[in-house]
Amino acid sequence: MRSRRLDYSESTRQALVDSAVELFTKNGYAGTSLDAIAKRARVTKGALYHHFSGKQALFEAAFDVVEQAAVARLAEVVGGDGSAWERAVRGVEIYIKSCLEPSYQRIVIHEGPVVMGWERWRETEDHFSYGLVKATIEALIEAGEMVELPVEVTARILFGALSAGATLIAGSADPRKAGAEVSRTIVTVMEGMRRQAQHPD
Repeated sequence: MRSRRLDYSESTRQALVDSAVELFTKNGYAGTSLDAIAKRARVTKGALYHHFSGKQALFEAAFDVVEQAAVARLAEVVGGDGSAWERAVRGVEIYIKSCLEPSYQRIVIHEGPVVMGWERWRETEDHFSYGLVKATIEALIEAGEMVELPVEVTARILFGALSAGATLIAGSADPRKAGAEVSRTIVTVMEGMRRQAQHPD
């Protein structure tokens, strides 16, 4: 049986992470203090330090929560119903939707590379997202929907395009318009890799 202390400890940590996501999204990393996070979570500063070594550790926990939520939505589509091509296109659309969410824009796209450092940020993005892109490419090739290009190279190129698209969306004065343009462009690039004999114009 789980102890009350363990339940309380987990709920305290969750409250801190939820508070961090909300405040980092609203005020950014530099504009958010640990005092504000603890106050918003209704816990003491001591309780915060019991779970996190400092502000960056709390940011990384918030980053993980936001990224995991986006990847879970993406994984559901990529592994769901429909043809490999339909799932791939839907996956692009779901990813673009995530890029339009304030928490994803601020924490993952804007603040992540600055707070975590470029190398650490790229490693984390690879850990969460790259595997899904690679699996999608493998499924398209296996289904005969895509020309048999090198999987690793193709996945890296499309993953890079999605990452660049996310940055464009987050930095745009009109994110929704930018999102639609990025989605249309990436799907058009993917269409260029389809087996034209099976899918004539």
